[in-house]
Amino acid sequence: MEGIAKNDPLALQQNIDALAQELLSARETGRMIPPLSPRPGFDLDTAYEVEATLRRLREASGHRSVGRKVGYANKAVWRILKLETLVWAHMYDNTVHYSNGNSATLTLPHARSLKIEPEIVFGLKRAITAETADATAALESTDWLALGFEIIDCPFPDWVFQPGDFVASFGLHAALVVGEKIAVEPSLIADLADDLPQFKVRMLKNGQFVEEGSGKNSLRSPASCLAELGNAILSRSATEPLAAGEIISTGTLTAGHLTKKDDFWTAEVTGLAVPALTLRLS
Repeated sequence: MEGIAKNDPLALQQNIDALAQELLSARETGRMIPPLSPRPGFDLDTAYEVEATLRRLREASGHRSVGRKVGYANKAVWRILKLETLVWAHMYDNTVHYSNGNSATLTLPHARSLKIEPEIVFGLKRAITAETADATAALESTDWLALGFEIIDCPFPDWVFQPGDFVASFGLHAALVVGEKIAVEPSLIADLADDLPQFKVRMLKNGQFVEEGSGKNSLRSPASCLAELGNAILSRSATEPLAAGEIISTGTLTAGHLTKKDDFWTAEVTGLAVPALTLRLS
């Protein structure tokens, strides 16, 4: 496909459908593909159309959307990448997993190039429908939070891609492992608003220290990231706000680290009342 024919609605939809099929096939076979961003006419709006098409295809095959994950939760890169806000993609009932006693083992068939990221995950108890939502308002909409491991899988050689490539390729989402859920009681919200920007997370690989991160690395606070996501979604599509029951993964707290089969990861947290989480890739 040479380009995106935006002045022809039928051709545009055919191109979007073809891109979605290309990405889905690459995911299901473990094949690498060139980035989409150099193709004439491909932009962020097109990427979201491709992502929506992939959601329809996934749901038609029986895999229900259960939430969303964010990308580029760092304002420092927005100007460089000409972004006005963060980006997102959907997660599904066969890609979101729950730990057993804060420990999990995960097998990922057809993996290409994997990285692991520690993240704070929220479960929503009600929709976020106000574009002016802030961190406190976002927390008031949550039912629980947890520590999680996001596993991302890049179909593009050498991890070279643009925001539109990220969105269209499932947000690079391969899996999310969710640790023990901690109830967000109304009485805890003020303390959580203070703790979430400041807590620390230590990543260990096979028992060896790798990196320490902080809540501030997720758009200054995972709660602020949740609020920004709610606002960004309403700005792009007011008919599909973050809804009650959705699971939201709010961006990595450290750099993403390359990983492979037989790696054993531990995330340890201080300054926030969530237990450590361990994951083995098998």
